[in-house]
Amino acid sequence: MATTKRRSMGQISGENVVIEVAWMYYHEGLNQQDIASRLAISRATVVNYLQEARETGLIRITLAAPAFTTHRLAVDLCARFGLRAAYVVPDEGADAEAAFARVVRGAAEWLPDLLAPGDRLGVAWGRTVHDLVEAVEPHRIEAMTVLQLVGSMATPYGFTAEACSTRLAQRLQARCLNLHAPAVISRADLAAELRAEPILKAQLDQLQGVNKVLFSVGTCAADSHIVSSGLASPEDLAWHVARGAVGVLCGRFIDAEGRPVSGPLDARMIGITLDRLVGLEMGILVTPGLDKLEATRAAIRGGYVTHLVTGLTVAQALLAG
Repeated sequence: MATTKRRSMGQISGENVVIEVAWMYYHEGLNQQDIASRLAISRATVVNYLQEARETGLIRITLAAPAFTTHRLAVDLCARFGLRAAYVVPDEGADAEAAFARVVRGAAEWLPDLLAPGDRLGVAWGRTVHDLVEAVEPHRIEAMTVLQLVGSMATPYGFTAEACSTRLAQRLQARCLNLHAPAVISRADLAAELRAEPILKAQLDQLQGVNKVLFSVGTCAADSHIVSSGLASPEDLAWHVARGAVGVLCGRFIDAEGRPVSGPLDARMIGITLDRLVGLEMGILVTPGLDKLEATRAAIRGGYVTHLVTGLTVAQALLAG
């Protein structure tokens, strides 16, 4: 009769016990009670060790992208809107924050599959992009460059535009090119002078070579991030909304068809222009909630999107519209 060898905690020390527990659970297929019996520890301790293994990066749990990109709604989105790919995350029964977290996590897991050696990836800003970047597992993509698309600004979330690009570059072991200037200048003539400065001009010129972009869209609601960050005043927002603006893309306003709604604010901005975001090799849009539904439709119609990451609820709403 076969016997199971028991090992006590005294025989396994420090980090090794976490690895041992993770190996038994994920590679040997033992359940938590079996592991507890083998190591002479409680089941609760096994649960804690498995949690520690995930939090410290010893274990990475991912689901294969085809599970989401071949979902019926993902296929329907591509057919309806001419997208090259869509990644639809289940969110039934999830509240707004839980749905947000699921979509951001899904985008973080899919992103490395969409990148290739030598890419020049432009990165926008905002909570969605920031949280996505934080969720990306470290990868190395050869000869890759990450570029900040919009200048710096204040933010109520405690991060900056350059933090998004810098952090992603670190995750991907890529070169990082940031814009060393505010996103909005007080006067148009001063902004023009800054754009002509050799150092900043060289940085802006680099944006011309971007072949892929990662972004979310902003809304034109009164509490829009474009206002809370100081990029636009409530008066600026009202001015653009009165002229048909329904969304914000990299700090620029767009109408329901994705066309630029240009105004005095554009002359004061430091960052990529909307015409440079159309016709790229890849435009990766992440839409985590229904509040961005109208802006998402506009971005798709404007030709800025080739790849979409969203939740099931948003996907159904897009298709119903």
